[in-house]
Amino acid sequence: MGKNIIKTVFVGVSGGVDSSVAAALLIEQGYNVVGVFIRTWSPDFIKCTWKEERRDAMRVCSYLGIPFLECDAEEAYKKGVADYMIEEYKKGNTPNPDVMCNREVKFGFFWQFAKKHGAHFIATGHYTKNNYEYYPVYDSTKSGIKKFMLRKGIDTSKDQSYFLWTLTQDDLEHTLFPIGHLEKIEVRKLAKKYRLVTAVKKDSQGVCFLGPLDMKDFLKHYIKTNTGDVIDEDGKVIGSHDGAVFFTLGERHGFTVFKNDDNSKPLYIISKNINNNTIKVSHKLDLVERSIGSIGELHTTVQCYNANWITSIPEKDRKYTAQIRYHGELLKCKVDRVSHTNIEVIFDKDILIDKGQSVVIYDGDICLGGCVVG
Repeated sequence: MGKNIIKTVFVGVSGGVDSSVAAALLIEQGYNVVGVFIRTWSPDFIKCTWKEERRDAMRVCSYLGIPFLECDAEEAYKKGVADYMIEEYKKGNTPNPDVMCNREVKFGFFWQFAKKHGAHFIATGHYTKNNYEYYPVYDSTKSGIKKFMLRKGIDTSKDQSYFLWTLTQDDLEHTLFPIGHLEKIEVRKLAKKYRLVTAVKKDSQGVCFLGPLDMKDFLKHYIKTNTGDVIDEDGKVIGSHDGAVFFTLGERHGFTVFKNDDNSKPLYIISKNINNNTIKVSHKLDLVERSIGSIGELHTTVQCYNANWITSIPEKDRKYTAQIRYHGELLKCKVDRVSHTNIEVIFDKDILIDKGQSVVIYDGDICLGGCVVG
C-alpha cells in the first residue's frame, strides 16, 4: 500500500486575523503549512505599514510553529495593479484594483512563487468557497460535469467572490479557501481559541495592500489636475472640480458647489464628459442623461469585454443575477454572448454604471465569472 503524501500549502499571511485562522485550520487538517508574506509596492507618499503587517505575520507563524517566507511581488503589483489603475483613470474609466490584485499578484505571481518552492496548493483568507462538484444542468439532454465551483462565502457581509471573477479552473485546482464556510464572528472566536496575536486586530480597509487612501489624492500624484465645471441637469454651471477623470458615476463628494438651490439634498454625479472636462450632477441619482460625448446614462443593456467564465458560459435565455459593485445590489439579468470574451448584459431595470467597472455574474451563490464594462 502506497504511503500518503502530506500536501504542502503556502498560505498568504497578511498579518490579519483571517489569514492567521486560515493557516491554523490547515494545520489542523494535516497539511504541511508554510506562511508567506507577500510584499508589494507602495508609493513614498503613503505611510508605510507593511513592516508592521509583516511583523504580525511572522509572530503568527512563529506561534503556530510553521516556516515563514517572504514573496517579493513589488514589480508585479506596480505593473499589474498600480500602473493599470492609473492608466484606466487617465482614460476616464473606473477600474477595480482589487480584482487585478487577485489576478496578477495573489493568484498569479504568488502561485508561481509557491510552485517554484515546492507547494501543492496556495491558500488565502478570502471569504469564499471552492467546491469540486457537479454543476447543475438545466437542459435534460445534457449530462452534468464535475468542476470547481467558486461559491459565495457563508457570511454575506464579508463575501469576496466579487473580487475573484478572473479565476479559472486551473487556478481553483490548486487553491484553498479555509474560512469561506465561516461567519466572521466565528473566525474571531477561533483566533481567540488558538490564542493568535491577531485575534482582536481590526480588519484592514481600502485598496488591496495599499490600505485606506483617498483615491483622488493618490491619483493626483500621477495625473495632472485640470479645473472644470460642475453643471446641473439644466446645463447651468454650479461649481468646479479638479478633473473629470478623477470621478466615478454616483459619487457625491470631491467637487465644489457654489450654487445649490437645495442644500439639504446631496448631489450625485450622473454623467461626466472627459473631452469637455465637465461633470453633471443631480439630486436624482436615477436621472437619465443623454448628452453627446458623455459617459453615464442609465442603461438596461451594457456592453462588456474581457469576459472570463469560471464554471460555465451563461445560457442565453436564462435569468442570472449580477453585481456591479462590491456588496452592491444583486440585479436580475440575462447574458447575450457576442463572442467568447465580448458580451451584452441585459438588466431587468435601468442602472447607472461606469466604464471599467466589473460586472460579476451569479447563478444562485455560484460565481460564474464576470466582465468589464466597455
